[in-house]
Amino acid sequence: MYTTIESAQKSRDATHTEALPFHSHVQQQAETWQAFGEYAHRFTCTEYALLTEAGVVREDDRLELIEGRIVDMSPIGSSHASYVNRLLAKCVALFHPRAIVSVQNPVQLNAYSEPQPDLMLLQPRDDFYAEHHPTPDDVLLLIEVADSSLEYDQHVKIPLYAGSGIQEVWLLNLRDHAVEVYREPSAEGYQEILILRGEQEIRAQAFQDAPFTIATLLGKVRT
Repeated sequence: MYTTIESAQKSRDATHTEALPFHSHVQQQAETWQAFGEYAHRFTCTEYALLTEAGVVREDDRLELIEGRIVDMSPIGSSHASYVNRLLAKCVALFHPRAIVSVQNPVQLNAYSEPQPDLMLLQPRDDFYAEHHPTPDDVLLLIEVADSSLEYDQHVKIPLYAGSGIQEVWLLNLRDHAVEVYREPSAEGYQEILILRGEQEIRAQAFQDAPFTIATLLGKVRT
């Protein structure tokens, strides 16, 4: 019923050869970080906030802090935006007021990482996190939408989410028209990984009374 990541990767490599240059870039970036990490300055989340306050980094810049590095985020195209809008509408309808629906806002994973996932369901708070950004303990569900950023999300951000203890991540894989579900985080990665398609059903662990079908999340397959 479920597909493994390995078999899905083989299928993707066979049908999406255009993704290989980007995957190579991600691998090269990771190797560069590893090779020069001991020499490069790593910004903390506190230092990154000070850069924003000083105007060095603007709040509307497409940047995020990943392991102490300030990383450019992919531009948001109309297709990506439409999927995020679809998620927002469905999540507000199903989960408000049991959760705060946060769209493309930061989450502080640790002292050096503050990514901006496409959507999060957060524990309710009266101040709506005015005093500080949410942390992994506040995140009920994290969702990323990926097309051009697919390899980066799979090989950089998903392991980062696992290592910080985010309990559940859904990756909307627009290339393969599937949803990758990651659960049971550990320092080695997520221990439970599912790939769902079509009319298969998905429920967030925190909200078992609110099922989705994958087709409802992704819409019709575009031909």
